[in-house]
Amino acid sequence: MSLFAVVLLVSTVLCALVTGFVFTYAVVVMPGLSKLGDREFIRAFQVTDQIIQNNHPVFVTVWVGSILSVVVTMVSALVGSTGFAGWAAGVTGAVYLIGVQGITVLVHLPLNNQLQNVRVDEMDSASLHEQRELFEARWTSFNVTRTVISCLVTVSLMFAVGMQGN
Repeated sequence: MSLFAVVLLVSTVLCALVTGFVFTYAVVVMPGLSKLGDREFIRAFQVTDQIIQNNHPVFVTVWVGSILSVVVTMVSALVGSTGFAGWAAGVTGAVYLIGVQGITVLVHLPLNNQLQNVRVDEMDSASLHEQRELFEARWTSFNVTRTVISCLVTVSLMFAVGMQGN
C-alpha cells in the first residue's frame, strides 16, 4: 500500500469522525438545547464546550488529526503520481480545510469563546436572552453549513479510497 493510500484512508476515517461530531450537533445537540430556557441553554453549552476547550485528548486527536492527515494527503497527492484519486483528494482536502475547519476557526471558535465569557449567574433575563440571540442562530446556521460540507467531503474521500482499489 502506498503512502498516499495510507494517509488517504486515515484522512477518511478522521474526517468521518469529525463529520459525525458536527452532524450530531446539527441534528441532536443544538435542537435539544434549543428547548431550554436562556440561562439553561447558555450553561449547558458552556459546560459541553468546556470539555473541548480543556483539550479532551480523544477529541483533540481526532480533530487535529483530521487536519494534519488531510494536509499530508494533499501533499502526498501532489508529490506522487496518484492519478484522479490524488486530484480528487487534493480538491476535497482543500474544501475540508476551508469549509469545515475554516468555518470552525472563523465562526464557531469566536462564538464559543464569547459564550464562555457570559457570567450566567450575574446576568438578568433580558441580558441572557440577548447573549443567546447573538449566539444561537449564527452558530447553528454555520454548523449546518459545515455539516453538509463535511458529509460531502467524507463521501468524496470514500470515493477516492475506493478508486485506490481499482
